[in-house]
Amino acid sequence: MNINELIKDLKNRKYKPVYLLHGEESYFIDKVSDYIESNLLSDAEKGFNQTIFYGKDSDVMTIINSAKRFPMMSEYQVVIVKEAQDLKWGKDGDDGKKAGDPLLTYLENPLPSTILVFCYRNGKFDKRKKTYKAIEKKGLVFESAEIYESKVPGWIEDFVREKGYSIHVRASALLAEYLGNDLSKVANELEKLMLNVKRGEEISSNDVENNIGISKEYNVFELQTAIARKDAYKVNQIINYFSANPKNNPIQLLLGTLNTYFTKVLKYHYATDKSPQALARELGVAPFFVKDYETAGRSFSKQKTFQVISYLRECDLKTKGVDASGNTEQGELMKELLFKIIH
Repeated sequence: MNINELIKDLKNRKYKPVYLLHGEESYFIDKVSDYIESNLLSDAEKGFNQTIFYGKDSDVMTIINSAKRFPMMSEYQVVIVKEAQDLKWGKDGDDGKKAGDPLLTYLENPLPSTILVFCYRNGKFDKRKKTYKAIEKKGLVFESAEIYESKVPGWIEDFVREKGYSIHVRASALLAEYLGNDLSKVANELEKLMLNVKRGEEISSNDVENNIGISKEYNVFELQTAIARKDAYKVNQIINYFSANPKNNPIQLLLGTLNTYFTKVLKYHYATDKSPQALARELGVAPFFVKDYETAGRSFSKQKTFQVISYLRECDLKTKGVDASGNTEQGELMKELLFKIIH
């Protein structure tokens, strides 16, 4: 079950007695938890029937005793355990009851009038445990998987569309490039951005630059375009900007992004179907950007692309002090690297 189906069931009041929300991407866990906390009970019902626990400050018996209570003047009570990864879950032997696991005993026969929610963030719950299997059988397990970086621009477009906005494809790519796949961070920046853009208007690269502080002219995204065109003047402009602002433009970010970029250039060379639609699927990019990879493919042969990836690895080692015979200052390493790439 994906998050949209889960939220739809909650809206339709199709509840389970136990939920386990777990996985690497905390954003979706928080979204489901926040919806349950805000919407399942009325404000009048929440006072007596909604309890919030935090894993490191709670214990299993307190949570179970709360879950066993009957609701007051309400059809349901809600018990939410946030940061459940910090909870001491107790024993989980071959026979949970004999091993003395009261939580397992409850999970095998949960109270239908209680909605018990475990928010297990920043990691996966051990699927081998009997507690997991009991929740899977009697309730619902939702795994919040980490989103691939290539999918972030599309997620951004969907996010702003739900809020009544649209965003230019280059602006969404710019945000994804700099903010990565931490969706909580991306969502927070988008919320701030939308405060300064009129509802219904398209969010542009200028909006991103003016409100988030990401330069639309001097960024890794524009650097890639300049490299693809072998525009030495523009490349040097951007690298000088990066060198003057090392805190906001760390070399490790540059190396990681360029490695991903040239790996896609290599995929372009090996692609048998070079139609725009097929390349977009193969490279994992929006069709809007396919022409940039076509330009890079013409500028960098397959052999040169392999060589560039080798340069990137060498530079990465130098940043760690390996085989660094001279100056390892970040700006100088960037300049040396980019000179090798475009010449």
